[in-house]
Amino acid sequence: MSDVIATTEGLVAGSRGKRTRAGTISWKGIPFAAPPIGPRRFLAPEPVTPWQGKRAARAYGYAEIQDKLYTAVGPGRFQPMSEDCLTLNVFSPDRISARPRPVMVFIHGGAYLLGTSATPLYDGSLLAKAGDVVVVTLQYRFGPFGLMDFSKYSHEGRRFDDNLGLRDMVAGLQWVQRNIAAFGGDPDNVTVFGESAGGSAVAALLATPAAEGLFHRAIAQSPANGLNIAKDAAEHFADEFVKMVDNHAYRAGSGGPSIPPDRARELLLNASSAELHRAGRKLTVYAARSGLGEFLPFGPTFGTDYLPQDPNQAALDGKTHKVPLIIGTNRDEANLFTKSGFFTETDGVDVDGIPFPEDDEVFVGIDDPAHRAALVKAYQTGPRGGDRVHMLGDSVFWGAAIPFIEGHASAGNPTYVYRYDFDTLVLRASGMRATHATELFAVFGAYRTAIGAGLALGDWRSTGKITRVMQGHWTTFARTGRPELQWTPYSAAHRDTLVFDVHSRMVNDPYPQRREAWMAAHGAADGQVSA
Repeated sequence: MSDVIATTEGLVAGSRGKRTRAGTISWKGIPFAAPPIGPRRFLAPEPVTPWQGKRAARAYGYAEIQDKLYTAVGPGRFQPMSEDCLTLNVFSPDRISARPRPVMVFIHGGAYLLGTSATPLYDGSLLAKAGDVVVVTLQYRFGPFGLMDFSKYSHEGRRFDDNLGLRDMVAGLQWVQRNIAAFGGDPDNVTVFGESAGGSAVAALLATPAAEGLFHRAIAQSPANGLNIAKDAAEHFADEFVKMVDNHAYRAGSGGPSIPPDRARELLLNASSAELHRAGRKLTVYAARSGLGEFLPFGPTFGTDYLPQDPNQAALDGKTHKVPLIIGTNRDEANLFTKSGFFTETDGVDVDGIPFPEDDEVFVGIDDPAHRAALVKAYQTGPRGGDRVHMLGDSVFWGAAIPFIEGHASAGNPTYVYRYDFDTLVLRASGMRATHATELFAVFGAYRTAIGAGLALGDWRSTGKITRVMQGHWTTFARTGRPELQWTPYSAAHRDTLVFDVHSRMVNDPYPQRREAWMAAHGAADGQVSA
């Protein structure tokens, strides 16, 4: 297969994989939209200007603006950052296939405030080779640059579009429709998959009218569906944000008059990237104590033309796109946040890490005392009874995903639910266990690369097995719309769940009392789901 490909915008020259990536080709840093800088800041993605000659596609594009720490791509190496970040990467086997390959488009996580497609864990080469698929990873705008709603400041001379990060993902999927056939991929067989905020993005895309028809299967890994923000809350966050850009000493929530719209437009368009990022970091600390039922200020805004409903409600109303879905969470989600010290909450300007719910913030968005009491009771007994960390992880991930699972499945969409329990000797010794994001090492085959080999120490055989199992299910699903045979679909009658472990197994309705408590708390009690 040639490493020079003609896209609709111009020629791109990739590079052939070496060592463990031998047998693959990658094309990196391909722009899928015009740079969202200067006059394009806070606007929906616009078409790329075609280029002449061959464009080198051998290095990842810029990361979105964030704390430098989170752009690490190796010891002492960091991905450069810029608002000019709308690029994607393609990974493919290097041999020509007799028929077009399934396409898997990955959306990275990071709480909608950090992350980059250049992270070595997201290299799609080994997944492409193992499953004979084409893998695409894309960079989108997040934080204040992409997932805040400043549309209230629009006027005739200058608009501010909402849901920019979501629009970027749709633009990336449109690029796939235009171009992926040239890379040997099948535009009529596209699976969108993502983890954490990326998993939440998958759920949001399933409720986004503009995304209909752009993908044909979906995989949501550890979605945090509470990251979607109601229009009124988004407008409040925008108001507080602009105040902080205007006055660096302003403390969010302190009150005072709103910034006039003309002044707000001036600030948003002329502030430096660093000033916008600084205000975003301060707003992050404020969100969970704002009283708005949100624990982070960045995410898709619902109640807009672009995203009419909260994705969970859209699922409950039977209004998600009619595609098969794999969705699940990890057994020990919260350990990454509570044990590592990497994700912390401070009350100062220089917040270091992602604020994560603690104490009563476990119940952010759940105001009814009866629902809170039912949840506490459900976690006092049974497996890991009284384990508040486990409840914390469920509050952000599994509990928040249940309404989406129930609704999407009840609408007749094949839905396959999992829980990832696999851990290694190293993960057990560290106390992390099967924590957030660890399933990505199996999905991307990273236990056999420099970034993941250390986690596989003493577990070389079992990590190889879980990698084969996960990649087998993911790529079979991408090819056929069904995972491998032993995984039965979820339904209200059975609620079958595949538990991934050294010896994977099907379980019927794990933790039913906890599930029922979360369903009630999120307004999805039995009998309230649309058929």
